[in-house]
Amino acid sequence: MSDAREGRREEIEAILDRKPGTSETRDETERYTAVGAASRATFGNWLTPIEEHFVLHRNPIPDGDADSWTITLVDDGETELSLAELIEELPTVAVAHTMECAGNGRGQHDPETGNVQWDCEAAGTALWTGTPVSSVLRAAGVDVDTDEDRWLTAIGADSTDEEAFARSIPLSKALDDCVLAHGMNGQPLPDEHGHPVRLVVPGWYGVNSVKWLSELRVMDGMVREGSLDRPGSHARWQQDEYRIHAAGEEPAENETVETTGTWAQLEAGGTAPYTFDETVMSLVGRPTGEDARTQGTIEVRGVAWAGDERVERVELSTDDGDSWHDAELFGPDYRGAWRLFRYDWEADPGEHRLLSRASDERGRTQPETIGTPEESFDALDDGRYPWNEGGYAANAFRPNGVTVEVTD
Repeated sequence: MSDAREGRREEIEAILDRKPGTSETRDETERYTAVGAASRATFGNWLTPIEEHFVLHRNPIPDGDADSWTITLVDDGETELSLAELIEELPTVAVAHTMECAGNGRGQHDPETGNVQWDCEAAGTALWTGTPVSSVLRAAGVDVDTDEDRWLTAIGADSTDEEAFARSIPLSKALDDCVLAHGMNGQPLPDEHGHPVRLVVPGWYGVNSVKWLSELRVMDGMVREGSLDRPGSHARWQQDEYRIHAAGEEPAENETVETTGTWAQLEAGGTAPYTFDETVMSLVGRPTGEDARTQGTIEVRGVAWAGDERVERVELSTDDGDSWHDAELFGPDYRGAWRLFRYDWEADPGEHRLLSRASDERGRTQPETIGTPEESFDALDDGRYPWNEGGYAANAFRPNGVTVEVTD
């Protein structure tokens, strides 16, 4: 076993020891540290405990000393802010955010794509405590009132001399609701979640919430190859990976996009949409299907989310899709975070397949299945999610069903 693989194995085992509600996820290329929720019960609650929240990163966790940590901000000039200054001198807020890996559901593709073979376990909702990005940029002297058409590029301290881990989001989104988080669910940010500070982008796929944040750059466009004055390649994680494209395609670099809506890019038929905001999604959390239930009234409970959009409706089927019933949305209602849903099911003895499907405020509804490589984006027209080479942004409802045994 190579030193890199041995180090990754040790890191995964340490995370599993700290997070008993997670389990390791299969990684075809052994490039990532990946653990996800171990039980569907995680998706029966609004707040995801740290012990059950999924983790994914590629490079080893860097050493993070909060007392000496600084963030460099680059615009027309360069400013350095310490984490202590962020916490002590700038406002502190808390945001609720459903973080989902853009590869959640990758393992449901047929044929399988490479990398981490997530089923549906790579999602969780936490309360992130930190400093609004708008306050940080103002403190650094950035003219936030006239620069909203520009982009903010975040760079992680897990970058290497060979490659920078850099992601760009529109400056308008950063100013709207993003935070530099140093706390999670009322506790200091854990190492594997970006200690001592990370960017949190509510409602957007996890790759945009750069961990171990070391640098922020205000730029005229998205990060592209050669656009950063630092060694190594720059654009892989923005322009190559986390793009939705057919097998064999090589996505072209873009300076900007007309819309950051992932689903809107898919509907527009554009080339290789970027994975920014999360597509509409739902999961049944309870019953988990792990144990038999007794006939009678069973509360079916789960979660639904839709990125920047609101969840408008959740439907539930207890007979594998033959009939559907409206579930009740309840509990906290925060932009960028999932909603709880419930349905009282009068269960008869036998084996039952439970399915849920959500719709957002724009009328977009989860597709039933994932299409084939040959169908490409045309699959959307027939109620299937497009198979894509990276296995990104999948939200088909049928693969996420749960089988429940009901006894007398």
